[in-house]
Amino acid sequence: MNQVFYQLPEAGFLRLNQIVKVPGKSEPPIIPISRTSFLNGIKSGKYPPGILISERTRVWPVEDIKKLIAELGGANA
Repeated sequence: MNQVFYQLPEAGFLRLNQIVKVPGKSEPPIIPISRTSFLNGIKSGKYPPGILISERTRVWPVEDIKKLIAELGGANA
């Protein structure tokens, strides 16, 4: 089975559709779970809450996602 790893930038922010599975998106997700599972994980405290930059837009610092990948046991965090 071929695995494709998402190349994270050194710094900056990521939007939800870059982090998790999005229907119809051809690129592999950084974290292979659904949007709903990720949002439920935020509510439970399992995943970082991100930063609300407008009424309906939330972003996550790359550093937070790298730390999450490391905590989840991912490679190349």
